[in-house]
Amino acid sequence: MMLHQDETPVDESVVRALLTDQCPEWAALPLTPAGAGTDNTMYRLGDDLLVRLPRTGEKAGALRKEQLWLPRLAPLLPYPVPEPLHAGTPTAAFPLPWSVQRWIHGDEVGPGTVRDWAALGADLAVFVRHLHAADLLGATRADALSGYRGGSLRPCDTWISAALDDCRRRIGDETDVDTLHRLWQDALTLPEPTGPHVWLHTDLKPTNVLARDGRLCAVIDFGGLTVGHPDAEHAPIWDLPPQARHAYREALGVDDVTWARARAWALGVAASGVSYYWHTFPAFVAECRNRLREILADAG
Repeated sequence: MMLHQDETPVDESVVRALLTDQCPEWAALPLTPAGAGTDNTMYRLGDDLLVRLPRTGEKAGALRKEQLWLPRLAPLLPYPVPEPLHAGTPTAAFPLPWSVQRWIHGDEVGPGTVRDWAALGADLAVFVRHLHAADLLGATRADALSGYRGGSLRPCDTWISAALDDCRRRIGDETDVDTLHRLWQDALTLPEPTGPHVWLHTDLKPTNVLARDGRLCAVIDFGGLTVGHPDAEHAPIWDLPPQARHAYREALGVDDVTWARARAWALGVAASGVSYYWHTFPAFVAECRNRLREILADAG
């Protein structure tokens, strides 16, 4: 499944060749597809390893961030996070860096894996609190750590408004895009975020949050790791049921203005997901549409 025009194709034979060349000790282990996100293609390697391969050269920078920062952040966090074991180098068959990580046992959070959504929301708040309190370890909001989700809403208005216009054409018959656009425009008039910069995961959606025995057990995919203001960190909470959302907000004590900016980030990213992936990634489009429905229900 190709999602981007400049995507580097990869299949099991390419992964096996990379392993044979660079990780011969693992090359004979069973290799099975382990899903594919918007940034990476993944293969499970044996029982305990995961191979991650970026889809494009631009996405490769996200993988390097994980390799550099996760070993330093992991001791500061209350739940397991990915552990990079091998930093793969480009080859003629796959001209991008790649990675082998330790497999984390758990299931994506969802109706079949979570027993108590309020408890899940509180658990997620514990993770966010620790991440935002973690020492920056010399990192600054620059270069690879300057992702747009750690900054201001206003510079994103052009492309998010365009995405909302596209949503009006594609899903306007079933989604109140006018209200979404009003919520976005209202958020642009709010005061700018203040306070110190913090570490941000930026993509705490259900596919990146794992559960075991009904409770949060790990957080994965730190490709969006950024240093900045925390507003957009809260955006994926609209992917979860209201019980989780309310418990999360209460546990963190998020004020009304920050919550309104977070909601704007939530709808902006979801609208752009519908627009960009409409023809290529229907499962992700469905996630984005569900988020927009939750935002509208939450806004009354």
